[in-house]
Amino acid sequence: MNYREHAMQEYRAAGWVDENGKWKDEMQELICNQVMELLDLFGTHGHSGTTAPYARTMFDKLSSYEPIAPLTGEDWEWIEVGKGVYQNKRCGHVFKENGQAYDSEGIIFKDKDGYFQSKGSRVNINFPYTPKQEVRPRP
Repeated sequence: MNYREHAMQEYRAAGWVDENGKWKDEMQELICNQVMELLDLFGTHGHSGTTAPYARTMFDKLSSYEPIAPLTGEDWEWIEVGKGVYQNKRCGHVFKENGQAYDSEGIIFKDKDGYFQSKGSRVNINFPYTPKQEVRPRP
């Protein structure tokens, strides 16, 4: 089974297409077709069992605007977004205020309705820093 066949099988299992391949939602069809384009391209590159996970991990990070190497905290990484408040250009949820850097998404809370952030999500950090998230139950 190739990527395209696998994807269509999964789209059907998710309830997005019927047994005849007819889409149930126009927006879902658009997104799934875009993903199919990415899968078609990925399938042409001849990745092995070693390079495929590496390429997918890098793509996932870059398409999520996450860094692929640790943040350094060097001056070039920051842009001022408010008086004395700086945002990291390589990772949009890392800020610096009064000389202290922090990750605004360092802690993610989970409850029966899903995941969310709050003021308690902020975690002070030091450099070099590789962004990570700790999941905790809702306080």
